Amino acid sequence: MAGLRIGFDIGGTFTDLVLYDEASGRIHSHKLATTARSPEAAVRAGWWKLLAEAGFSGSQVSNAIHGTTLITNCLVERKGAVTLLLATQGFSDVLDTQREMRYDIYDLHAPQVEHLVPRPLRFEARERMDAFGGVVEELSLDSLGDIARRLERAGVTDSIESIAVCFLHAFTNPEHERKAGVWLSERLPQLRVSLSHEVAPEIREYERMSTTVCNAYVQPLAATYLRQLGEVLREVGFEREMFLMLSSGGVSTLETAAKFPIRLVESGPAAGALAAVYYGELLDLPDLVSFDMGGTTAKMCLIKDGQPAMSDHFEIARVHRFKRGSGLPVRVPAIELIEIGAGGGSVARVDELGLLKVGPDSAGADPGPACYGLGGDAPTVTDADLLLGYLDPGFFLGGRMILDRAAAETAMAGLADRMGLTVTETAHGIFRVVNENMISATRVHVAERGADPRSLRLMAFGGAGPVHAYEIARALKMQGFVCPASAGVTSALGFLTAPPAFEFARTHMERLDASSLIELDGIYAGLEAEGRRVLKSAGIKDDDMTFTLKADLRHVGQGHEISVTLPCTRPSDMSLDGDLRPYFFARYEEIYGHAHTHLDLEITTCRLNVSGPRPQVVLPEFAAGSGPDQALKGSRPAYFTEAGDFVDTPVYDRYLLGRGSTVRGPAIVEERESTAVVGPRGSAEIDRFGNLVVTLAE
Repeated sequence: MAGLRIGFDIGGTFTDLVLYDEASGRIHSHKLATTARSPEAAVRAGWWKLLAEAGFSGSQVSNAIHGTTLITNCLVERKGAVTLLLATQGFSDVLDTQREMRYDIYDLHAPQVEHLVPRPLRFEARERMDAFGGVVEELSLDSLGDIARRLERAGVTDSIESIAVCFLHAFTNPEHERKAGVWLSERLPQLRVSLSHEVAPEIREYERMSTTVCNAYVQPLAATYLRQLGEVLREVGFEREMFLMLSSGGVSTLETAAKFPIRLVESGPAAGALAAVYYGELLDLPDLVSFDMGGTTAKMCLIKDGQPAMSDHFEIARVHRFKRGSGLPVRVPAIELIEIGAGGGSVARVDELGLLKVGPDSAGADPGPACYGLGGDAPTVTDADLLLGYLDPGFFLGGRMILDRAAAETAMAGLADRMGLTVTETAHGIFRVVNENMISATRVHVAERGADPRSLRLMAFGGAGPVHAYEIARALKMQGFVCPASAGVTSALGFLTAPPAFEFARTHMERLDASSLIELDGIYAGLEAEGRRVLKSAGIKDDDMTFTLKADLRHVGQGHEISVTLPCTRPSDMSLDGDLRPYFFARYEEIYGHAHTHLDLEITTCRLNVSGPRPQVVLPEFAAGSGPDQALKGSRPAYFTEAGDFVDTPVYDRYLLGRGSTVRGPAIVEERESTAVVGPRGSAEIDRFGNLVVTLAE
C-alpha cells in the first residue's frame, strides 16, 4: 500500500521538510527558520504547514526520518551534560596524554585540545585486563564506592548527569565494564551510563575513551530532545515510530539513537550526500561532487562509482579547522566529507593583518544576517549575495520573508569603511573569499581521493549552494553543475532514500593464515546476530537483510590499518592468497601507490554492515510546459566576475520552465527555497525530472 514519507532536517539556520507521496510520486517541501532555543517548535510549525499545503493529515504519514546538527553543535559549543569519567587505575589522564604529539610542531603556542571531562571529575577503578582479555586484577567494587562518597562530599551529586566508563582493553573482554555499569546504575540511578565496549569496541585507548566521553556528554541532551520531538510528532497526528539518520548514511531506531547519540553527529550532512547519490543515479552521473551549502556550513563529498567515501573515524570541534589532531577524535562509521564554516550566515570581518575573512562564525537563524531585519548588524554572505543582485529581496523563501536591503547596505558599509572600499567592492570581496574557501576545500578533498575535478560535475543544493555553484565549478574547471528541483531542501530528500542500516565492529588482532580465517567466522557470526536484532526492532524481515563484511588490515608490523570489504559471506570461504591478499594490496596501492606484497597481513578489527532494503523514491517526469519566454519574470542588475561589473540579467521562474527549456547565461533562475545563478559561460537546461543541468563552455 502506497503511503506518505516525511524527511526533516534541523540545521543551524533553517529547518527543511520534504513529504513524498508514494502514490503520485509528488514531492512537497517546506523551509522555515530554525528555532534555536526550542528546535522542536520549528518542526511542529513545519509539519502543520507542510501537511496543510499537501492536503494530508499526520495520521496518514507512514514513515518519518530525521537528522539534526544538534549533537555536533552541542559538542562544538560545549553545551552538553556534566560528565564523569571512570577509567582503569593509572589511566584517567589518557585524555590529556592523547597521542603524545603536537598537531602543529611549528606552533609553540598552539592551544591544547580541551576535553569534555575536567580532571576533578575523572575517577579510577582498581581493575586490569591484558591485551588478550585475560584478567590481571579483578574489579574492586570498593573502589567504585569512592565515586559516590566523593560526589556527596563535594555536594555535586545532583548536578552530574552522565558517566563514561572506559577500562583498559575492555574491547577484548567487557566483563569488568558490564559489572561497573550495573553497579553504577543501581547506586547512582540518576546517571546515564556509557560503556566503551558498547560505544566503540575498538583498539586505541585515546580514541575509544574520547568517543565514549563524547557519547556520554551528549546523551542526556539527546534523550530529552528526542523525547520532546516525539511528543511534537504525536501532537501533529503521527502515530508511528520515528527513525534517525546516522552519520554512516543508514537509518536507526529511536531507541538505538538515544543510546548512541554520537552516531548522529553527522546525520544532516550524510543525508545530503545520499541525496547527491540518488540524483547521480537518476542522471547517470556516478562520479560527482556533492555540494551542500546552507545557512551555517558548506559540505563537500566526493561520490565515486555511485558511492560516497566512508570512514570509521573523524574529529569534531577542531581548534584549527583543517589540522588533524586538533579536535575531539570520534570512532564511529561516517560518510567521509569535508565541512567548513561557509554558509549564508557566515560573518565577514577584518583580521589582525587587515585581511578580509569570512566565517567560520555564523549569524545563525537568530538574529541572522543583517538583511533578515531581526537585529543582526554584522555583514554576512547572504547580505553580500543580496547586494550583488543574486537574490530578490521580495522573493526570499518564496516571498514569506522580505529581505531588508538597506540593513544589508548599512552592515556592509561599516566593513567597507574599515577596508577603504566601496560597498559593492566589499560585497564582491566577501563573495570571492567564501567561494575560494570552498574551492580550496573541494580541490583538496577531491585530490586526496585520486580524482580529477575536470571529469566531474557539481551537485549543488542547499539554500545557498545554487548561488555559488557556478563560480566553484568554473574555478575547478568542472564540466558544470546540477541543481535538483527544490534544491533548497534536497538534503531532507536524502533521508527518504536511506535504508535501515548499522555498522558493528569488534577488535580482533591476529596474524592471518588459513586457520585464522576459520576463527573469524565466529566473530562475524556474533556481529550478525547483533545486527539481526537491531534490524528486527526496525521491522525488517530476515529475508530483506543484507550483510557486508569488512576488515581493518595492515602489513605485519605496521602501526595503522586500512579498511577492506571482504568478497564473501564467511571469511573461511576465502582463499588467503587468492582472495584476501590481492584485495588488500589493490586497496593499499590505491591509497598509497605501493604495497609490500612480500609481507604477511594481520587483522585488527572485524566490521559488519547490516542493512535493510533501500526505499524507493520514483519521481514523476516533468511535462514539456512553458519555455524561457513564458518563464521570464523580468531582469535585474547582477554582478559577474567575468564582466567586472553589474550586468542586466534575465530572471526566470523555475516552476514555469518546462522540460527541455534552455537558458543561456548570464541568467538567474528562482524557486521558493533557493536561487540558481548561471554565469556568462553557462548554459542551463531543464531535464526530464525538472533538474537544472548547467554546462560550462570551454
